[in-house]
Parts: sequence; structure tokens; C-alpha cells
Amino acid sequence: MNKVQLFNSRFSTFLSTPSSKSDASRLPSQDYLIGLRGLLVIQSFLFVFFQTFLPAAVPDSQNTNGPLYQIVLRKSLGVLFWNDSLIFSSIILLSARTLALPYLANPNKNVCASSIFRRGIRLWIPTFIAFSLSVAAFSAGTPTYISDFLTATGNVSTSVPYRMRNFLVYFNSLYDLFWVTKWYASQAANRAFPSGTLWIVSLLFQQSYTVYMTMVTIPHTRASWRVKAFLVFIATAWWVESWAWYSVTGLLLADVVLNMNFQLRSRSGFMLRQTRIPIWPLYAVLISTGVLLQYLFIAWRPDMRNNELMGHTGLYNAEPLNGGVDLSQPQARDDNYLIILGCMLLVETFDWLQRILRTRVLVAMGKRSFSIFLMQPLMIYTAGIKLYMYLHAAGTNHELATFVCFVVCLPLTAVASEMFYRIVDVPSMAVAKEVWEWIKK
Repeated sequence: MNKVQLFNSRFSTFLSTPSSKSDASRLPSQDYLIGLRGLLVIQSFLFVFFQTFLPAAVPDSQNTNGPLYQIVLRKSLGVLFWNDSLIFSSIILLSARTLALPYLANPNKNVCASSIFRRGIRLWIPTFIAFSLSVAAFSAGTPTYISDFLTATGNVSTSVPYRMRNFLVYFNSLYDLFWVTKWYASQAANRAFPSGTLWIVSLLFQQSYTVYMTMVTIPHTRASWRVKAFLVFIATAWWVESWAWYSVTGLLLADVVLNMNFQLRSRSGFMLRQTRIPIWPLYAVLISTGVLLQYLFIAWRPDMRNNELMGHTGLYNAEPLNGGVDLSQPQARDDNYLIILGCMLLVETFDWLQRILRTRVLVAMGKRSFSIFLMQPLMIYTAGIKLYMYLHAAGTNHELATFVCFVVCLPLTAVASEMFYRIVDVPSMAVAKEVWEWIKK
């Protein structure tokens, strides 16, 4: 093969959509997890859009008062469908569920080292491009249209993206994004990114290494004792309110599904006096309990919403319990955990749920989920808000202007995400693989 052919081959690899055979980071039997990721990114779009244009309809919103229809939405559909705390907690656990799959399917040192090495490159390149686009859009000149929009709509649930004063601030913000281990929401990169959702990249990156360090024990330990040890790990992480509580749960799910025939055992249930008792109702109880807690403390007693957060040790303060909790930071919540765990157990048990999640649309969106996540706030905070202000100046009422913005932002986000996926996201995976092939022995 000559140099021209080699260049053309690699160039086409960068711009093509990876097939299931060439993508070593997933298994064909796990496509339903990618579909679940697609479902979550739909919800994340709803959250970002509603937080921007209908803030009183979003759970835990700073806009506690607003039009009646928004309050009704917040206390009904919003609890389950655009609840940011539930959405991002699900993403964290789902990431841990899928992250160790290559190693669990082929537990050798090369697969392990490759996964660990490529993780940072794969996350950094798309984040760098999206963050740079955000800085260019909101730090150049004086984008007063966002502050004008927030004033006109009375929105106090979001803010104008933080402006980078110089290149050094920009560089440090991007650099720190992959180094912070706490106070994720307060970092400059998150404040400079529209919607303030970039913190999830920091948390996912940090928790990846919790999964990596734990997964290497799986091929070398007894299954029964491993499960017991992981349960102790989860309980300890819950007590100190570490996100490892979610991550190790996701890893444990991957372990029992791949190595312990979980689906058959879950379907079979257990015997009690010659009567077979199904286990799946227990999963439904977990979901029902979590949903009940969400509705009780979002719709009925929001003043007690954060009381559960006090039931942990004060990891970064001197109080006996978690009295100094910073509510502006992302929190690992009990109610979210119950809902997510119950849903994941049901999905891992029943084929019909997996078939639904394997639908083409959901799987395609799941593969593009990172691109959609990075592009959706940029589209909403640029084209969406500018369109709203134009309609507002023309005398259009808030509800109609919001609907028009939704109709415009949805396809615009889809197009921008597809371009970002093919131009940036897919090549970032190829670059990570190429660098690994170059650096390994």
C-alpha cells in the first residue's frame, strides 16, 4: 500500500461512522445499553431547554414561582422526564455499567491498559472543541442578549456564561476540567459553559478510574466473595457520600450480568416451601419507593427535599453528619439511586425491555449522545435565545415564542450534533486508538 492509499484509508476511517465490528468498546449484545443512553440524552435536551425557557417547570428550580402550567409540569411530568439530578445520576451509573465491558469480555492486560489510556483522549478532544466553541461564542465581545433574555423572562435558574478574561484563564479552566475531584459545579469551565452541565465530564472522568481500579479484581476473585466486597464498598461510599456508590453499583451490575448468569437467576426467582417466588416485584418496589420520595419532596414538601443529604458523614467539614453540604454541587441522592437501580435490574431481566431499547433511533442517538450533550446548550443559548428575543421584540407572547424556539432548536441540535459526531467525536475515538497503537510495546 502506497502513502496516498494509506492516507486515504486513515482519512476515511476518521470521517466514517464506526461499525459494531470495529468498535471494540462495546459488545453486540449490549446495544440496549446504548439505546438507554439515547433515552437519557433526550431527557437531557428537555432539561436544558426547559431550564432556559420554562424554568419553573424544572424540579429543584430556583424559579419557585411561575405560571400555573409550569408549576403543574414541575410537580408531574418534570419529576421523571426532565429532572437533571435523576438524568445525570443515571448517566454516571450507566457509564460505570458499560465502561468495564471490554475488559470483562477479554480480561487481559492489553485490553485493560488500552481502556485506561484511551479514556482521557476520547473525552478530552470533543470536550476541548465544544468548550472552545463556547468560549469563542460567549467571551468575544459582550453577548448582552443572554442577560437581556434572563431579565425579560425572570429566569434566575441559569446564568450568563462566565467570560474568559485571557488565554491563561481559558487554558487553566480546560486543564482543571480533568483534575478537579470535588466542587465540580464551581469550576470555571462549568460556569463558562452554557447550562452549567459540563461538570458531568469531570465526574465521569474521575469515576472512570474508580471503575478501572476495581474491575481488575474481578477475574481473580471468587464471585460470591466479590459480590459481598462490592456491597460493602457501595455501603461505605454511600456513607461518605462519594459518587463511587453509583459507579461500583454499575460495575457490579456488569459483573453479575456477564459472569453470574443474572438474567436467568432473576427470571427464575427463588424457592420458598416448594413455591417459586419471582424477584422482579422487588425491582418494582425499588422504583416505586424512589418515585414516591421524588413526588413527596418535589411536589408536596420541597422544604424537606434535601434532608436526606444530611444522613451521611461530613467528609469535608467538621460536623458529626453532613451539615455543611453545598447544595449548589451535584449530589448523589438516595431517591435517584432507588429509581435507577430498579430500572436497570428490570432492563437486565426482561428481553422485551431490551428489544425496545435496541430500536434503531435510540441506539443511533446513544452513539451520538456525547455529541448531543455538548451541542445542545450551544444551540439553545445562541440560536434559541436570539430567536426568542427577536420574537419577543415583535410582540409574540412567551408561550408561542417558546414553542417556536423548541421547533427550531430540536432539528438544529440534531444537525449540529451529527456534524460534531462525524467531524470530532468519531475521529477522537480513532485518534485514541492510533495513539495507543503507537505507544504500546
